[in-house]
Amino acid sequence: MSFEKAQELIGLATFVAARRTGVTLSDVIDQLQVSKRTAQRILHTLEIQFPDTEVFFDDEGRKRWRLESGALRDLITLTPDELAALDLSIEILERSAQGAEAEQLKSLREKIVALVPRKRLARLETDHDALLEALGLAARPGPVSRIAPTIAATIATALKASERLRIVYQSRQSAEPTERVVEPYGVLIGIRRYLVAKPKSDPAGPFRHYLAEKIEAAQLTGEIFERDPDFDIHRHADRAFGAFQNDGEFDEVVWRFAPEAASHARSFLFHPGQMLEELPDGSLVVRFHAAGHLEMCWHLYMWGDKVEVIAPAALREMVRSYRRPDFPSLP
Repeated sequence: MSFEKAQELIGLATFVAARRTGVTLSDVIDQLQVSKRTAQRILHTLEIQFPDTEVFFDDEGRKRWRLESGALRDLITLTPDELAALDLSIEILERSAQGAEAEQLKSLREKIVALVPRKRLARLETDHDALLEALGLAARPGPVSRIAPTIAATIATALKASERLRIVYQSRQSAEPTERVVEPYGVLIGIRRYLVAKPKSDPAGPFRHYLAEKIEAAQLTGEIFERDPDFDIHRHADRAFGAFQNDGEFDEVVWRFAPEAASHARSFLFHPGQMLEELPDGSLVVRFHAAGHLEMCWHLYMWGDKVEVIAPAALREMVRSYRRPDFPSLP
């Protein structure tokens, strides 16, 4: 049996064992996105390779397959990518003020990790730490962009190994997508997702930000590069209000929320480095240092005329014509 087929079989066995009532043929077709014939073949293989597989008919006459989880104890384990995704989910919940849910997920994480054999845990933690260090969260309310799973997986592999990537990228300035080789340092995750990288041709230059959904293809080059040891993805993320970085806009940002909106604004974390100041008239001043005027505008619009931009002047001018007084509620 090939490695890919073995992975497919173990994936199916995990899917079956995770469901107390078992699975039907239709469940397998939907899960694996395969034809009926292929689903029948792989289920037959499951019965052969896992003799403990129970085959029965439910009350509605549908054929079901069920497998005790003990049969997979030595075959499956947690991957670095899965653990990093779990930690990222915890951070998103914490930043969304869902502390109770975050604590529950933390407890689940500890239980899962406790089940990983000790000899596998050291390698798991090494790869997991490398991947997590490369993910910077810049959470903001609103819709999010999509990225092809295969491209995301390739980027994750390159980040863990400090390996150069060959990408096909459609920039705003080019009529056609172009190929380039970059040294990936991390991913900023917000309403949009950006790959933080340096071109191979200019490793000593500034960091570039590649919009993830504009990356049409990504391929590992097999070339290892030496990362800048002083780079920290979280410090880098804190230089922006959202995920977009623009060093030319980086400056002190000052917003004043009207007295009737101050209490509501106080419940928001607009930026990790924010400072709050209560004014005698009941209004609230929020100060922080960041770039990303356009993303700030998108958020400020939701507050209508209940917020005033004190600084910077460029941002104040951008929102001046959009401070509507007729919004029935605040964000």
